[in-house]
Amino acid sequence: MSGLVSRVVLAVPLAALALYVTLRGGWWVALPAAVAAVIASHEFSAMTRHLRPLVPVAVAGSAGVVLAAHEGGVAWIAAPVMLTLVAAFWLSAVAEVRQSAAVQLAVTTFGVVWIGLGFGFLVAIRDIAAPGGWGKELLLAVLLGVWGSDIAAYAAGRLIGRRKLAEQISPAKTVEGLVAGLIVGTAIVFFTLYHQPQDDPLTPLHALELGLAVAVATPAGDLFESYLKRDAGIKDSGSLLGAHGGMLDRVDALLWAAPATYFIALAIGRA
Repeated sequence: MSGLVSRVVLAVPLAALALYVTLRGGWWVALPAAVAAVIASHEFSAMTRHLRPLVPVAVAGSAGVVLAAHEGGVAWIAAPVMLTLVAAFWLSAVAEVRQSAAVQLAVTTFGVVWIGLGFGFLVAIRDIAAPGGWGKELLLAVLLGVWGSDIAAYAAGRLIGRRKLAEQISPAKTVEGLVAGLIVGTAIVFFTLYHQPQDDPLTPLHALELGLAVAVATPAGDLFESYLKRDAGIKDSGSLLGAHGGMLDRVDALLWAAPATYFIALAIGRA
């Protein structure tokens, strides 16, 4: 089985599952997001093992942020982040680890901020209590926009890609792929959200702003993880998803697209 076929075989059911839980909402979104955050945090801890991250604290903190986002809203997500710092300090102080305390605390907390907040904002988007199922529509737009942007960037890069985008970070990415991803991602989000929700529709400008947020954040999140992997000297964050690599390899764009989308929605009075 070719790499592309194996990717498609795995991607289709994963995408279907993501769409299903998005449509259901509530704990159907929060619990899978928390589990994914735990897996991604464990992968990040493995990537940075030479820095001696405090794995139990990182995993619990990331899951805590996601659950806090669902139970208490965005206002409460700072609580598990601060508790992570407290727990990391205590565990670092009592553990006999040959590592700088500042480095150990920083890498542990960094994983929670990056991964926990990324998944937390995905949950927060779905939980937006606006009329007309707005949170559902917005999260669907994020998922479809990120997937569409990724596919377009990959296809354009393979077919017409000539100019390297960031060769030292991710050699396979091209400028042509970036442009294609920006266009397709923006268009998908725009047409998903245009005139939604039906009882209080977005203006075309606001739909475009949300589309641009997703389309720009998608390659940025991808490059961010690639930068960390290159620093760690690895190709994939893990092997959980076979040809797709690890959990982090599949959600890296979402971890940036979700906060970007939430704050644009907040700025336009839709969160």
